[in-house]
Amino acid sequence: MMSTLLRYLKDPITHDLKDKMVFLGGPRQVGKTTFSQSLIPNYHEGHPAYLNWDSPVHRKIITAGTWPRNEKLIIFDEIHKFAKWRNLIKGYFDTLKGAHKFLVTGSARLDYYRKGGDSLLGRYFYFRMHPLSLPEIGKKADLSNLLKYGGFPEPYIKQDETFLKRWHLQRRERIIYSDIRDLERIREISLIELLVEALPDRVGSPLSRKNLAQDLDVDFKTVENWLTILENVYYCFRVSPYGQPRIRAVKKEQKLYLWDWSELDQEGARWENFVASHLLKFCHYRQDTRGDKMELRFLRDVDRREIDFVVLKDKKPIFAVECKSGEKSASPNLKYFSERTTIPRFYQVHRGKKSYSTAANIRVLPFSEFCDVEGLV
Repeated sequence: MMSTLLRYLKDPITHDLKDKMVFLGGPRQVGKTTFSQSLIPNYHEGHPAYLNWDSPVHRKIITAGTWPRNEKLIIFDEIHKFAKWRNLIKGYFDTLKGAHKFLVTGSARLDYYRKGGDSLLGRYFYFRMHPLSLPEIGKKADLSNLLKYGGFPEPYIKQDETFLKRWHLQRRERIIYSDIRDLERIREISLIELLVEALPDRVGSPLSRKNLAQDLDVDFKTVENWLTILENVYYCFRVSPYGQPRIRAVKKEQKLYLWDWSELDQEGARWENFVASHLLKFCHYRQDTRGDKMELRFLRDVDRREIDFVVLKDKKPIFAVECKSGEKSASPNLKYFSERTTIPRFYQVHRGKKSYSTAANIRVLPFSEFCDVEGLV
């Protein structure tokens, strides 16, 4: 299946490779290596254009620059594990960009280490690869399977519950004991494991870092630091509030979601996380491919009226989304906030088939239709 599925970043990355290096980051096991290899014409196992720093043989080729000169695209996977990787690929790009295109892939460490120093400034574009989404697998695909098994390619393709549970355990272990330890010197790694176990129950609700700190018996700053680390390794992401003085919006609350929504047992939380992940993917895609400054926020006032998500472009709202799993009537909060904010379009998305408008700027519609209307990827 994956061999025939063209990932959503193929065209923009192919375009940018004409003039720049491309750095491709994202969660581990999201499909970066498979995607990169698919860009090599007639790729096969052992192809000389794909070089992985984890291979002792490939390390020698990378440092000596002895790959075949007839290969147009050269892929460096996990090269950021080499201490002097930035200067190395800078030299290759500056001297060989007429003969080769360079694609650099990696996990959380690539995003972390690429920001150190300015030796690569102006020489690359950075892309974040997300899990599979409904627009990517096709509107006719079974949404319930994507919701159940998640968007990470391997468990989605297998669609086996036992495999999914084992995959979850393995992924968590690698994030905590490999990715985090590679990035940060943390003594209390077992407490981060407890934090990871606690976060799924907090998805979609106001995130109380104070309560988390009390539960783990650590201070507030420590929890905040650990949450930032978990964001850096693509385990979770946080959404901040959006509001205007007229609606007395909350200002300090945050909501948290997971990159893998299939970890969630509660149906409502999983559906909200599913929509959040699609919207974050849309924001990152627009930012990485067009340079738009995109933000994903939520809307809640001090009287607890709420809209699940607001998408901003260049600090201005472009649409708001409320999530309902069933075909319920439109939330009264849509009308309330439409009369008091400058948000131009409001949607209530669901898993059913009904599609209708309750006002000129308020629509209730299936999630798949919403994806088409707003151009999600």
